[in-house]
Amino acid sequence: MVVMVIVALVWWFLTRNEETTDDAFTDGDVVTIAPKTAGYVTELRVRDNQRVKKGDLLVVIDPRDTTAQRDQAQAQLGLAIAQLHQAQAQLALSKVQYPAQRDEAKAQVIKAQADLANAQAEYRRQRGVDPRATTQQSIDTANAQLRSAQAGLASAQAQLEVAEQVQLQIRQQETNVEARQRQVDQAKAQLETATLNLSYTEVRAPFDGFVTKRNVQPGTLVQAGTALFSLVSPNVWVVANFKESQLERMKPGDKVEVSVDAWPDMALEGHVDSIQQGSGSRFSAFPSENATGNFVKIVQRVPVKIVIDKGLDPNKPLPLGLSVAPKVTVE
Repeated sequence: MVVMVIVALVWWFLTRNEETTDDAFTDGDVVTIAPKTAGYVTELRVRDNQRVKKGDLLVVIDPRDTTAQRDQAQAQLGLAIAQLHQAQAQLALSKVQYPAQRDEAKAQVIKAQADLANAQAEYRRQRGVDPRATTQQSIDTANAQLRSAQAGLASAQAQLEVAEQVQLQIRQQETNVEARQRQVDQAKAQLETATLNLSYTEVRAPFDGFVTKRNVQPGTLVQAGTALFSLVSPNVWVVANFKESQLERMKPGDKVEVSVDAWPDMALEGHVDSIQQGSGSRFSAFPSENATGNFVKIVQRVPVKIVIDKGLDPNKPLPLGLSVAPKVTVE
């Protein structure tokens, strides 16, 4: 009896600063891999439970439709660029041509004014001379030349008014260039979208991990968002459900030793990362309702996240959900 008491005291002394539980398991990040575009699967590059690296090609979806869309967008961009260059050339020409036309119109007005002055002088001369020194035909000719000169001046002045709108005409060409530039920008955006959609036909690994729950085969018609398989990260941690009475001295940073049921010779070391702010039952799908009068006190368990610092064997990856036994050293 005394020996048993001594053994019990020794055991208590050695374990008084340790908290353990067998309600613990491995956990990690699991991502569902799904395509962002619809189509037939033409290539499947992975097997069940295969380890992949970030960026590895996993699945190829028939790219013919999206390739055609990309090529069409490239052609539209080329056409838009050609139209922009044409508009820019027209603008450059107008900046030279329109001022020249205005200057020419001014010169035509000056010439028309001179012609009118000459015609007026000739008409007055014909009307002012002795009727015996001229003929009616000469007078009629002078009158016709006067009227023609007046019409010529009016026409030249009208052409000058049009030519004077140089800035407006140049601004119209500038507006055309701006519109063509916007068309180029739009075509570039459409090409970027088409190129992006084409890239979606290749499904790649977002991080290092293991392929699990594969449910796709070559030839399968998939839709955007269809689950192809899951990718499990090799970076695992432990979720241990400790009784609420074990949390009094436990805190983040406490050292932890973890034994794995599947590999008894694997000794893992880690630390407490965090303690969930709520018991497991509180976050269950159907939390208990204790206001009905049928309350029975039950010891609650609180999930504690334990990060593994060392001891993992790359040749023995830990599947998620394995049973483990953590031992937390508390102060």
